[in-house]
Amino acid sequence: MTGQAGRAQRRVRNLHDEAVPIAQRLVLGTHLRARRKELKIPMKQAGRHIGVSEPTMSRTETGQLGFKLRDVERLLDLYDVLGESRLAYLDLLDHANRTPWWQDWKDVAGKHLQAFVSFEEMAQRLRAYDPSYITGLLQTEEYAHAVIEQGLPDATAREVERLTELRVVRHQRFDAAKVKQLICVVDELTLVRPYGSTAVMRRQLDHLITLMDDPRYTLRIAELTKPNIPTNVGMTVIFDFEEQVLPAIVYAEHFDGAFILQDEEQVDGRIKAFDRLQAASLSHSRAAQRLRDLRKKL
Repeated sequence: MTGQAGRAQRRVRNLHDEAVPIAQRLVLGTHLRARRKELKIPMKQAGRHIGVSEPTMSRTETGQLGFKLRDVERLLDLYDVLGESRLAYLDLLDHANRTPWWQDWKDVAGKHLQAFVSFEEMAQRLRAYDPSYITGLLQTEEYAHAVIEQGLPDATAREVERLTELRVVRHQRFDAAKVKQLICVVDELTLVRPYGSTAVMRRQLDHLITLMDDPRYTLRIAELTKPNIPTNVGMTVIFDFEEQVLPAIVYAEHFDGAFILQDEEQVDGRIKAFDRLQAASLSHSRAAQRLRDLRKKL
């Protein structure tokens, strides 16, 4: 199997209107694409070899559609992949075709949320900023419930409960994965704008103060009154994966949808914007003190 996944094609995936790119499928597709390009085999030729159109081949390589065992074996024959390398590809196929744990929430989790959870599950490090509310992995259950309820006014009580349950399970899985790390810039506005009630916000701040002592969490605060804080990056989550698995991927949301960036230049631009915001924000130790001060006011 090739060591490098290869540079992603220039694209922005709008997750509102297309098949969901699942991280586990994307890993296999990315490596197969890298091997195909290494051999200079056109996508159309590869698709014809397994009996699919070029657009279908493209969606498969980019994690939007699943691979069948027969098709992968025929591609490996075409790409002259043998021995241990072939077994490695077939192992990736096995992981890609497993039913993910979040499928239990498929009835309430939309396409963009399923994609997000798949990348969150696989990433080794997440870098996050959200100007609207406290980042999901930092939320208490009752704060999450209030955010989801407010953000989905047409949802039923059951749907809100189910989505809250999914968020809690995501927290639990992140905590259980001891090697994962979260670097978060918290907008101070989200710390003073309450969700749920004042009591809910008190407990949310207590939770954040507790997390400040956990080395897996690095929190910075973008001060509300500091001039020229570069928050124009908007809601951004950067997923960093283990070396050779996937290049960094950016997830961003807007009012009525979400999109994923994979192009190297676009991802690099987001990372630099996030780094500028992080550098302009309160340090971890000063952020801890600001949280304690805000907690006293409540």
